[in-house]
Amino acid sequence: MGRLPQRRRGKGSTTYRAVSHHYKAKSAFKTYDDNEKNNSSRGLIVDLIHDPARRAPLMIVQFEEQTMAVPAPLGVMVGSYVEAGVTASIDNGNFLPLKSIPEGTIISNIELTPGDGGKLERTAGSKARLVSKEGKIMILKLSSNKTKKLNENCRAMIGVIAGGGHGMKPIVKAGNQYYQKKSKGKRWPVPEGSKRNACDHPQGGKQHKKRKKHTVSRNAPPGAKVGSIAARRTGTGGKRK
Repeated sequence: MGRLPQRRRGKGSTTYRAVSHHYKAKSAFKTYDDNEKNNSSRGLIVDLIHDPARRAPLMIVQFEEQTMAVPAPLGVMVGSYVEAGVTASIDNGNFLPLKSIPEGTIISNIELTPGDGGKLERTAGSKARLVSKEGKIMILKLSSNKTKKLNENCRAMIGVIAGGGHGMKPIVKAGNQYYQKKSKGKRWPVPEGSKRNACDHPQGGKQHKKRKKHTVSRNAPPGAKVGSIAARRTGTGGKRK
C-alpha cells in the first residue's frame, strides 16, 4: 500500500510537483493609487510572453516606479500604453475601479477586495460584464453566468483575456497532453483503480472488481481514502465494516 499515488501526492514528491521553477512571473496588478485618487498612471507594454503556468499570454507593463505582469487582453501589442487609475479611459488593457466603469462594459482580471491584484476572470478567453450599480455595490455577471457583488473600489481590466481559442487547437498526440498536464502539476493519464496492480490500489487485481466495493472511514488518511468512502450500504447485502 505504500506505493499509492494518493500518498505520494500528499507527501509532495517531485514526481507530482508542478514545475513552478519554469514559471515566468507572478501575475498581479500592483499599482494602487491610494494617495492620488483623482489621477491615473501610464505604463508601457514592453513585452508579451508565454508562461507555462497559464494559457493566456502575459503582458509586461513598465510604469515609472515598478514593473508588473498581468494576463494580456485582446488587442494590445508591444509598444502600446495602458492606463491605471480613476480617470483612465475605457480602452483595452486599462485598469479602473468598478465605480469608474460604465454599466455593460466587458471586463476581466477583477479584484475581490480592493488592492488584492486581481482574482476573477483571469484565464484565457474569460470575461465578465458590469451589469448594474446599487450605491457602493457593483453587480457583475461572470462567464459562469453567476452574479457577483463587489465593492466599488475593486479594480478591473477592460477587455477580454487573450488566448480564448486554445480549446480548438487539436492535441494531435498523447505526449502533448502529458506535458500540458505536467506543467501544472496534474496527473495524466489516470487509469481507473480496477485496472491497476493489486499492490497499487485496493480495487486493483483480479480479486477486486469494481462491483466489490470496500468501505472506508470518512476520517481515513488521504492514501487510504479510496473506494466507498463512508458508505451507508454497498449494494452487496447491506453494510460492510
